[in-house]
Amino acid sequence: MGQPTHARTPDWWRSAVIYQVYVRSFADGDGDGTGDLAGVRARLPYLAELGVDALWFNPWYLSPMKDGGYDVADYRAIDPAFGTLAEAEKLIAEARELGILTIVDIVPNHVSDQHPWFRAALSGGPERELFHFRRGRGELPPNAWRSQFGGPAWTRVEDGDWYLHLFAPEQPDLNWAHPAVRQEHEDILRFWWERGVAGVRVDSAALLVKDPLLPDFTEGRDPHPYVDRDELHDVYRSWRAVADEYGGIFVGEVWLPDTERFARYLRPDELHTAFNFTFMACPWDARRLRASIDETLAAHAPVGAPATWVLCNHDVTRTVTRYGRTDTGFDFAAKAFGTPTDLALGIRRARAAALLSLALPGAVYVYQGEELGLPEADVPRHRIEDPMHFRSGGIDPGRDGCRVPLPWTSEAPHAGFGSLEEPWLPQPAGWSAYAVDRQRDDPDSMLALYRAAIAARPVFGDGPLTWLPSPDDVLAFARAEGVICVVNLAGSPAELPGHHELLLSSGPLDDRGRLPQDTAAWLRA
Repeated sequence: MGQPTHARTPDWWRSAVIYQVYVRSFADGDGDGTGDLAGVRARLPYLAELGVDALWFNPWYLSPMKDGGYDVADYRAIDPAFGTLAEAEKLIAEARELGILTIVDIVPNHVSDQHPWFRAALSGGPERELFHFRRGRGELPPNAWRSQFGGPAWTRVEDGDWYLHLFAPEQPDLNWAHPAVRQEHEDILRFWWERGVAGVRVDSAALLVKDPLLPDFTEGRDPHPYVDRDELHDVYRSWRAVADEYGGIFVGEVWLPDTERFARYLRPDELHTAFNFTFMACPWDARRLRASIDETLAAHAPVGAPATWVLCNHDVTRTVTRYGRTDTGFDFAAKAFGTPTDLALGIRRARAAALLSLALPGAVYVYQGEELGLPEADVPRHRIEDPMHFRSGGIDPGRDGCRVPLPWTSEAPHAGFGSLEEPWLPQPAGWSAYAVDRQRDDPDSMLALYRAAIAARPVFGDGPLTWLPSPDDVLAFARAEGVICVVNLAGSPAELPGHHELLLSSGPLDDRGRLPQDTAAWLRA
C-alpha cells in the first residue's frame, strides 16, 4: 500500500496532494442513498493506496441542505445524514493512522436560516445585530446588491425589515463588525482542532466584511462594498494566532483578479494558502497556461507562500468534459445546457493536465472522481437540487453534474456506491464503466495514472520551476536537477528534450519517440 510522503512533516501543506471529499457523493455506508462518514471510513484504504496526504471535507455539519451543506445550522454537530460527531472523530483518527490528515470546511460569511441565532433574530431579539437587517427604500430592498445565485441579495421578513444574503435566502449573511460573531468563529476553530483536524478551508473568504453604510455597488469603484475589504485582514490575523496554537493551517477560497491583493491574504501572519482559481479556469492553451503559472508563482513569491493547483472542484464542470469542448475555460456565466463535448479529446487532455499540475511547485488538490476520469453528468432537470439552477430561472444547469455519486464496483447496484435505493442524484447510464474495480488493475486507466504520478511526484523536489526552451505550443520546465515535465499542446508531435529515462507519460509516445498532441511526460535528463 502506498503511503503519503508529506503528512508527517510540519510543513506538509506546502507540497501536499490533498483529496477533496464531497461526503454526500463519495460512498454510502448505510444504504439510504446519501454518502456518509461510514462510507468514507470504509474507503480509507483506497485513499491511502492513491497516496494522498490529506482529505478536505466539504461541510458535514448539521444543515437543512438548501445549498449542499453550505447552510450550516450547527458547527458542533454532524448532520445525521452523514453520521455523528463520534464517527467524525474516529474518521479523523483512522485517517491519521494511515498518514492522511484532515481539513474541514468553515463558512464564515453566512449561516443557515435554521441557525439558532437567526431564528432568534426573526423573533425580533438582539440577535438581529449579528446579521444585516435594514429597513427598505419604500417597497424596494435597502440597496441593489445581487445574490451570487441570481436575484436580489435581500429578503423581506414579516415586520417589514430586510436581511442580506449574498447567496440563497436560506443563507443569511453574518455581521462581522459584531464581536460575538468573531468570538464564535474562533471558538469553532478551536473545537475542531481539539478533535484532531490539521487544517481549515475558508469558504468565500473575501466576502465577510461589508461597508457598514451598505451603499449600492458601482462597477469599478474602490473599495468594493463587500469584496476584499481591508478590515478582513484583521479577522484572519486573529485566526492565524488561533491556528498557531494548534499547528493548524488554513486554505482560503479567495476569488480575486488582482494578484497583489490576493497575495495579501497569504502574508506570514494570515492564511497559509489559498486556492488558485485562475489556473483552474484557464483554457487548454499553452501560452495562457504558462502565463497563469508564471503569474501565480510571482504573486506568491513576495509572501513566501506556496501556490495551489486544482483542475476541478464541487462547483466547477468536470475536467474531462470541459477540456473536450470548444471553449475549454470555465466561467459560471457561460454554463449552459446541451454544450457539445468530445469526451475522448477531453480525457486525453485531462490526463496531460494531471501530470502538469502534479509537476508544479506547491500543493495540489484533487476533487473526488477526477482520478477516475469522471465526466460531467447530465442530471435530469426534475432531479436537479442546486439553488443556482432555480435562482437562474432554470437557465443555469447548476453544479449537480459534478456531484453525482462515485462508481466503485461495476457490477453492483448503483455502481457500488452502497445505496440500497437510488442515490440522492441519479448516476447516468454507463457510469459503471468508470468504476474503481475496473480501473484498479488496468495500467492504462486514469486511476493508474494518478496513483503513479502521486507516487513519483517527490522526484521533483522542492526546487523552483525553470522554463526550458521549447516550441510555442509546448510547455517544458525543470524542477529538480535533471527532472523535466513536458506538455505538448501543439497540433503535431513534439521532440522530447534529451533524456535517459521516461519516468511517466499520460499516453504512449509515437513510433519515433515523440510526444503526441495533448500528451505530457516526466523525464530524467
